Amino acid sequence: MTALPFPPLGRYLDLLVDTLCVVDKHGHFLYVSPSAEHIFGYTQSEMMGKQMLELIHPEDRQRTLSAVDKIVAGETQPHFENRYIRKDGSTAHIMWSARWSEADQCRVAVARDVTLRKQAEAIQQALYAIAEASLTTQDLHTLFAQIHRIIGELLPADNFSVALRDKNAAISFPYVREQVLVSFANQRNDAGDQLLEQVLNLGEAQLYNATHDNQPLQSWLGVPLKSQTGLLGALILKSFSARDRYTTQSTELLQFVSTQIAAAVERKQMMARLEHLALYDQLTHLPNRTLFYDRIHSAIARAKRNNGIFALFYLDLNKFKEVNDNYGHTVGDLLLEQVARRLEHCVRECDTIARFGGDEFVILLENIEQPEQSEGVAEKIRQSLSKPFQLDGITLSMSPSIGIAHFPLHGDNDKDLLHRADAAMYSDKQRGHLSTDPFSTT
Repeated sequence: MTALPFPPLGRYLDLLVDTLCVVDKHGHFLYVSPSAEHIFGYTQSEMMGKQMLELIHPEDRQRTLSAVDKIVAGETQPHFENRYIRKDGSTAHIMWSARWSEADQCRVAVARDVTLRKQAEAIQQALYAIAEASLTTQDLHTLFAQIHRIIGELLPADNFSVALRDKNAAISFPYVREQVLVSFANQRNDAGDQLLEQVLNLGEAQLYNATHDNQPLQSWLGVPLKSQTGLLGALILKSFSARDRYTTQSTELLQFVSTQIAAAVERKQMMARLEHLALYDQLTHLPNRTLFYDRIHSAIARAKRNNGIFALFYLDLNKFKEVNDNYGHTVGDLLLEQVARRLEHCVRECDTIARFGGDEFVILLENIEQPEQSEGVAEKIRQSLSKPFQLDGITLSMSPSIGIAHFPLHGDNDKDLLHRADAAMYSDKQRGHLSTDPFSTT
């Protein structure tokens, strides 16, 4: 059979989309086909003689060297994947098919750019992870921590924060994680604040790469969190590394997952609102009966386990009904709100104050050493509530009646403790704490 005439093999290599690479035993490129520029960003002449490790992503170098050892030992590596840093600083995901030529003492490999496939896989995994986090996390802060981790799998996210905007346009930062604390563009954070303002006001992503003396200084990326009900806030990424600068592609990637993140945030906010409605008094924002019983059951279990004691206060406001009858329920509600705030200043943050209804409050005072300590707190409450209340142009003077029960002295369950404290409160009322006239000052 007569052999068919073929042009030189190099003409076919020049047409390959994948790149043929020949690397010596020391890791230097001896040859790359022209398509290398499309994959790596370097021309043929720039790659010739270049050390392979210089281009490999730092996190992938060790396992790449391990794969090289296997190839030199005669083991074929048909689907090995690693990451290379392109000339422009972006990351390329490469799949290699490589063999060792013992005769020529070099590795011959074909490189295929699988960056788009890897990104699509990463996005799909991120969407699943975000959906799972929205169901499994207990609160917003935990959700944001999970989202931070998920975004970190897609983009450089050492410096990550979440900004939320409420119905009154007030901005808060419930989650901020910054590894590098330097000013933006060598100034104050005015530039970053302005970019965030544009994200929130325009509802559009903002990308800015700052430089100083023609050197990369900071990369800033912000995308809005949009839900069906409106703009919730923004996600903010900052990078201080020349290698990890954000691009238009980064913006598109973060915008794509931001829709799912916004849905997760909105769901968590709704659950938090429902939980607050179920567990907190809507007037005073104190725990209600349901939450109080949960707290006292936990307190009893801890006290039994640690042989501890705690105090239970039961109090109401003397002649409160007369306030409602004479000034109306609006003034009565204002009074209850101020009473709640004063009670909060009389106890520790770890203690529980709950509104039982009407003008009745209960206080759970944990981790006390002696029952006598509760008397000092009761006196503090009496002095605080005896000071005049300024209510919508009206000045009122009030006094409380307070009953106290101690665990385990007066009971080892919530029913007995509440009964004892309630009885002690009415005894206190009868002993003369009714002398204050709420209408003495107008």
